[in-house]
Amino acid sequence: MDVIPAIDILDGRCVRLYQGDYQQSEVFGEDPVEVAQRWYSQGAKYLHVVDLDGAKVGKPQNLKVIEAIARSIPMRVQMGGGLRDRESILSVLHSGVSRVILGTAAVENSQLIADICAEFPEQIMIGIDARDGKVATRGWLETSEVMAVDLARRMTSIGVAGIIYTDIHRDGTMQGPNIEALRQLAENVDVPVIASGGISSITDLLNLLSLESVGVKGAIVGKSIYTGAIQLPEAIRAVGNGRWQDVVDGSAIA
Repeated sequence: MDVIPAIDILDGRCVRLYQGDYQQSEVFGEDPVEVAQRWYSQGAKYLHVVDLDGAKVGKPQNLKVIEAIARSIPMRVQMGGGLRDRESILSVLHSGVSRVILGTAAVENSQLIADICAEFPEQIMIGIDARDGKVATRGWLETSEVMAVDLARRMTSIGVAGIIYTDIHRDGTMQGPNIEALRQLAENVDVPVIASGGISSITDLLNLLSLESVGVKGAIVGKSIYTGAIQLPEAIRAVGNGRWQDVVDGSAIA
């Protein structure tokens, strides 16, 4: 299972929000590029970047910072936040980002998703951010009547490469992921699902391994690695390639 550090950018700085509330932000770094290099040095192979300003206004607002991150480290960067039209999506893909994450557009413009998936296969992911099972949009400021599982099925049918699922009530709370919601979602789609929101300990990551067989292939860690509740190298050893469960007599099982 991939352990993916998160960098959320607000006003050019690395922050974490509490349950998606822009009024409850905590700054964890003035330079997102420096933070990205830190996670790379600790063994991360993937990076999850969110343009919070972009999510709020509907257009990428921190593209220069995101491009600097993508160009400065040999990691696969996935990015979301404010990507609601083809022009914005292209600008991010051309910046060096490996995959883009579309959220609001998945609810409001499914034809755009279908078209962009056909044009950039394997580079389009959907971020499903749920509040009480319903999909939130526009930087989590609005909640639709669309159910998360229904949206996941629809997006899978038109060719998305994967789904990032966030339980908003867990995000930034350090209360652990919503295992049952993740299970329900993963059992209803045939693309990889990445868990996000509330992961606060190695135990939480180990619990997610029970969902690996149904399609949960990664976990995004945010506040927990910034506060030190999770040490990234330890987390990677626990659930990543060559993880503790796969080691016998000191040697990883091939």
